[in-house]
Amino acid sequence: MKAYLKNSSRLALCTAALLASPAAFAQEAEQAGGIQEIVVTAQKKSENIQDVPISITAIGGEALAATQGTSLQALQGQIPNVQIDNFANTPQSAVFTVRGIGVIEPDPYAGNTVSIVVDGVPQFFSMGALLDLYDVDRIEVLRGPQGTLFGANTTGGVINVVTGQPTGEFGGHVKAVYGNYNRFDVTGSIEAPLVKDVLSLKVAGIHTQREGWVTNVVDGSDLGSKNLDAVRAYLRFTPGSNFDATLQGEYVNARNGSPIVINGARPGEALYIAPGTSGMYVSPCATQGMCTAPDKYYGANNSVPDESNMDTYSGTLTMNWRNTPLGDWTSITGYKHFKLREFTDQDGTPLFLNDTYRRTEGWQLSQELRTNVEVTDTLNVLVGGFYLKNHYDHIQAYRLQFAAPGLLQTNLQDQDNYSVSGFAQAYWQATDRLKLQAGIRYSHERTISTPSLITSIGDPAGSNYTGEGNTVIGSFTVGGRKSWNNVGWKLGADYEVADDALLYASWSRGFKSGGFTARVGVPADGDTPFNPEKVDTFEAGIKADFLDRHLRVNLAAFYTNYRDMQVAQIYFDDTTNTQGNRILNAGKSEIKGFELETTAVPVEGMTLRGSLAYLDARYKQFLYGDPLSGAILDLEGYRLQNAPKWNASFGANFVIPLGNGADLVSDVSYTYTSSKYYTAILDTPRSKIQPTHLVDATLTYKPDGAAWSLGLWATNLLDSRYLSTVFDSPGYAGLAGYAPPRQFGASASFNF
Repeated sequence: MKAYLKNSSRLALCTAALLASPAAFAQEAEQAGGIQEIVVTAQKKSENIQDVPISITAIGGEALAATQGTSLQALQGQIPNVQIDNFANTPQSAVFTVRGIGVIEPDPYAGNTVSIVVDGVPQFFSMGALLDLYDVDRIEVLRGPQGTLFGANTTGGVINVVTGQPTGEFGGHVKAVYGNYNRFDVTGSIEAPLVKDVLSLKVAGIHTQREGWVTNVVDGSDLGSKNLDAVRAYLRFTPGSNFDATLQGEYVNARNGSPIVINGARPGEALYIAPGTSGMYVSPCATQGMCTAPDKYYGANNSVPDESNMDTYSGTLTMNWRNTPLGDWTSITGYKHFKLREFTDQDGTPLFLNDTYRRTEGWQLSQELRTNVEVTDTLNVLVGGFYLKNHYDHIQAYRLQFAAPGLLQTNLQDQDNYSVSGFAQAYWQATDRLKLQAGIRYSHERTISTPSLITSIGDPAGSNYTGEGNTVIGSFTVGGRKSWNNVGWKLGADYEVADDALLYASWSRGFKSGGFTARVGVPADGDTPFNPEKVDTFEAGIKADFLDRHLRVNLAAFYTNYRDMQVAQIYFDDTTNTQGNRILNAGKSEIKGFELETTAVPVEGMTLRGSLAYLDARYKQFLYGDPLSGAILDLEGYRLQNAPKWNASFGANFVIPLGNGADLVSDVSYTYTSSKYYTAILDTPRSKIQPTHLVDATLTYKPDGAAWSLGLWATNLLDSRYLSTVFDSPGYAGLAGYAPPRQFGASASFNF
């Protein structure tokens, strides 16, 4: 063991460089030898991750940077039982699914079941929630309902993002990345104390750009380009040991290419175009059964500007008062405003069949106030309240040239949401090794929604998205006002069977409020609200370190009873040439599975990691009305969408001393995700996503002191070609999206 103690710095470097998902990487505290301590705030207080009695994975800032990803989507497949995607025609909207529970609809009216929390502020809108990763301290992925501490709309879990906060010390870093597809990134930060130990300023930013990897058969241009700039600034005020305040603001400017829709139609369907017609490519779904990605990615855009622009402004004020008569207080005030404007060639063919123009503007204001009180030496209570108000306006102008030349359907959405809640969570140290916890949260939520649809017809050859001058052939307005109240809770116990081994069990009830369908096609889509859904999850697990903290094994098993599950139904009615959308409430679903994460440091300079997750997510009671046939189908036993049965990863990290204190750090990781169904309630073959096998690798040189580094990197090293999304609409088309091909490049960084 002496060798481990003498080389703790090398082991620290090794652990910090990890790329895949097990909970062995995050922002670590120094320890002598073995696996380092990982500090998280999953229970709204700083704790060792091994002492937190929930299934949680933490990824540190260095590990995130090493993935070479610029958004949360870079973590897809790396975290057990977590899927991070987007819908094919809405790349700005995040689709997070945890243990089979996740986003069901890209427009904001459907809400979220996995909450994205940034520096304590929940992000209500999934638009823009595929956060741009720069200067991040860590990401904590909490699996299972987290409603007691994080509120409603966390039935699946929480993605807790903590950015790099000011430290009061001068310093910074800069990193440049270049890769294929003409990718170029520059990220960096600098902090400068304005008044020593009292006031400090920090600024961080990113610029990232690349070409797309899909070729437009219309003119040979690339589709899916990215160009983004973001800046985040902090001002931290620490007048004394018992108070601090941090004001931070961020601006994100995204000027990306338009969303890519790959046409997966088959002969006889409304959007089918035979290969070769005006340069049309072969559909990836040409054969019956599952769609298959080709070696070369082709798409088409002939009718809309190549544009997806988004501007986001946000601000957060965090204040902490410590050692007051009523405990340690925290106040978090957050505001966010965004504008999104994008065009989509909805048919993905060289012909003008249908396309959309979408514009969304929204804002949210939130306030949390809580206190952490040490009632006695053995009893700790966290008590607080939370307020959220948000509003959005949305327009979707949908041109259906294939149905009737000049046909335009304009959907308008205008919605307000309001939420207020109070919560308390208590922890009682019953014995030296046994801790009990109980939490409760009362929530009141209200939605006011007034969606409408205007159907008009005009010049078939025009480019009219406004409807001005068109002849209106129909219109309606639906929606209404509705409130919901809920009481959720959590009961749990954990027991230290040894100094480095924790057994735990819990029962959590989660809640997601109801709402009104807003992207309406017929009045019946949005004239009545859909109901709330509730989740009861029973979880038991063990967290253990062995061999003097050189082997870590974390295992969690869970069972979830999912009632009144909200399910998105999207259909095309060819008799009225209308796309319909509804949120249905499935009677009941049952979800069970496990997550195993391991980390080992067998010898000096080597870290091994692995994870294995199993998920069985199925409808238990669901009588489904098929909009095409009109039949009532019993879907008991059907698998839930975006819920693969197996998910696994393995990685190895080696630190090779080169002499004079320099190191060569090599890392390779492999991830596997089994097949899954995407956006088709009936689990049709065309909606099935193939199993994926991905290999990533990096090689980094760091001199003595690691003040700078040079690296080579590759993601999807074997250049495996996969589909990432498929929406199956029988009779209309299959709308698909491709997963990224191989990307590779070099990086250089400098710390000061």
